[in-house]
Amino acid sequence: MADYDYDVLVIGAGPGGYVAAIRAGQLGLRTACAESRETLGGTCLNVGCIPSKALLHASELYEEAKGGHMTKFGVEFTGVTLNLDQMHAEKAKAVKELTGGVEFLFKKNKVTWLKGKAAFQDAHTVDVAGQKVTAKNIVIATGSSVMPLPGVEVDQKTVVDSTGALALPKVPEHMVVIGGGVIGLELGSVWRRLGAKVTVVEFVDQILPGFDGEVRRESAKLFKKQGMELKLSTKVTGVTVDNGVATVTVEPAAGGASETMTADAVLVSIGRKANVDGLNLESIGLELNKRGQIETDHSFRTKVDGVWAIGDCVPGLMLAHKAEDEGVAVAENIAGQTGIVNEDVIPSVVYTMPEIAGVGLTEEAAKDMTEIKVGKFPFAANSRAKTNRDTDGFVKVIADAKTDRVLGVWIVSSLAGTLIAEAAIAMEFGATSEDIAYTCHAHPTHAEAMKEAAMAVQGKPIHI
Repeated sequence: MADYDYDVLVIGAGPGGYVAAIRAGQLGLRTACAESRETLGGTCLNVGCIPSKALLHASELYEEAKGGHMTKFGVEFTGVTLNLDQMHAEKAKAVKELTGGVEFLFKKNKVTWLKGKAAFQDAHTVDVAGQKVTAKNIVIATGSSVMPLPGVEVDQKTVVDSTGALALPKVPEHMVVIGGGVIGLELGSVWRRLGAKVTVVEFVDQILPGFDGEVRRESAKLFKKQGMELKLSTKVTGVTVDNGVATVTVEPAAGGASETMTADAVLVSIGRKANVDGLNLESIGLELNKRGQIETDHSFRTKVDGVWAIGDCVPGLMLAHKAEDEGVAVAENIAGQTGIVNEDVIPSVVYTMPEIAGVGLTEEAAKDMTEIKVGKFPFAANSRAKTNRDTDGFVKVIADAKTDRVLGVWIVSSLAGTLIAEAAIAMEFGATSEDIAYTCHAHPTHAEAMKEAAMAVQGKPIHI
């Protein structure tokens, strides 16, 4: 039997990689994790999910205080000012605490951190910063990076990607966001709340590609109401920068006359691509699919024995929580247990205000598969939302017309990201809309809207 340095070597310490390493350590496997970043946690903890949520929360507090939204509740402010440096400092503090927490968990679970980039030499050997390391099982968890826009140079000063947009030293007067997906809308909403004029340019005819159609339309209305300009069915044909001022050239996606806009910040957020460059996958005979991703089976095995892959570098939703679940599953599979991820029940959340969340099928996709029933309930009729003056949005439950099994749930609400967990649990257990409708929900809570939407599937909501 071959003698390896480790039972498991994980390449990448993002949400998928660090979770896989910790779970493998918990299962008693000799585990190492190769990561070239100076801190653990990958894109999510360092320059993604976590710092963006810190800025989203801070900007929401600022807008509430500055805009006088709390006056009706008897809370009055005068002389509210923005301290952007402090906002960035608090963001950095949260990042440091969480990345440091992962490092602590590595030590607790006896996971060795190999500092440097890893490249395959063979199926059981990698080079990490000049050090040869062997492992019986190698898990590729290298994540993804920003998709470049051809012909547009990101200088991280005037033209930025998501990383640069998290660290702007001043509030732009005008920010143009290229791409109406999750990242562009979240970061655009941060800077709009802090005082920037924000224009979102999206190639297709609606924002949030892949989301439920009704949710996309409702979200667009809310963002416009908040002051965000949406230029849909529009493509960017060029960006030039002169002395800190960008000129953005756009034209109709279907073709037509071009126009220009000037901005002091341009955010490029057209998607992400798998991080596979430099892994030397050809040395182990591992090819990529047409989208540049690594194909695996249901257990996350690649076609190369002993090599596994999870997270953003494999097909599926590019979401941190999906990668985390796959990290647990792959470690359990390596240990001889049964690790499974239900790829059909993975929630997606846009952390704007209000939040937008969904799990399962959109109404359009469900209709293509079977006969359906749909129940909706507006937060305008929810008592807790009414007392909070927080009535934007709705809950939408999509169920199979014959079996009543829930196929999808979509929510627009300030608490959508939290509320969607109930829907995910229900769907994981194969619940019907009636199961949700007859489950007692505490009053008064936003969650009652989920119950009422489920009741609406049967045509019997109480409060509308």
